[in-house]
Amino acid sequence: MKARAAARPVGTVTRGTTNPNRLRRMDRWIAATHGTELRRAETPLAIDLGYGAAPWTAVELLGRLRTTAPRTHVVGIEIEPARVAAAKAYERQGLTFRHGGFEVPVPGRPMLIRAANVLRQYDEAEVAAVWQRLCARLAPAGGGSRGGLLVEGTCDEIGRRHVWVALGPEGPRSVTFATRLGSLERPSDLAERLPKALIHRNVPGEPVHAFLRDFDRAWAAAAPFASYGARQRWLRTVRDLTADWPVTDGPARWRQGEVTVAWGALAPRG
Repeated sequence: MKARAAARPVGTVTRGTTNPNRLRRMDRWIAATHGTELRRAETPLAIDLGYGAAPWTAVELLGRLRTTAPRTHVVGIEIEPARVAAAKAYERQGLTFRHGGFEVPVPGRPMLIRAANVLRQYDEAEVAAVWQRLCARLAPAGGGSRGGLLVEGTCDEIGRRHVWVALGPEGPRSVTFATRLGSLERPSDLAERLPKALIHRNVPGEPVHAFLRDFDRAWAAAAPFASYGARQRWLRTVRDLTADWPVTDGPARWRQGEVTVAWGALAPRG
């Protein structure tokens, strides 16, 4: 009797481009906002889904998460077998690599799935099904926990500009815009890094377009604060945005060049 063939991973091979330190903004946000949930878990499991041609992002994720949750174990998952084979040399205590895709082939339910620059090549119509599949793999809410977290987004090649969606077992929660403030001419420069669910919706009549329009207007109005530095201008800009948009974080995150908005305010229409 023939052995049963292994199931084919779900998804398609990405370009695999990556650079060291590319995802630092996302990682720091995860550690700050999801660290309590990771520490609370008995065996916190984090997934770096689609880490690419080199395993740098998985190695860095382990180090950053362990500063706040020392028991965290990271599994890097890649759909290209050769990339998994090459990454095996970087395995260590708390870090392993596996062949797979959106099915997330690990035992148990992860407390974190990070999928950065993975859905960029997919069609917008495919995003909802991928989100649903990944959210179903997260640790469930209960016992005072909100459950696991899926973070899916896009950044530039060296991590200066990044936009991501955070989702829980129940679905989308928020959208975070993050940037190195010294590189920013205007907030709408971040539009080119919108995740797949939003990038084609940056057109008149869509909420994300209205948000970026108001963001630019607030940035222009805060121009006098530029003499105190880009950070002070950003802080004033985001503070003014809170009058009309459901910003969910506060000055501690804004000072990092971030702002997080409730998903419902930016969700595509139709």
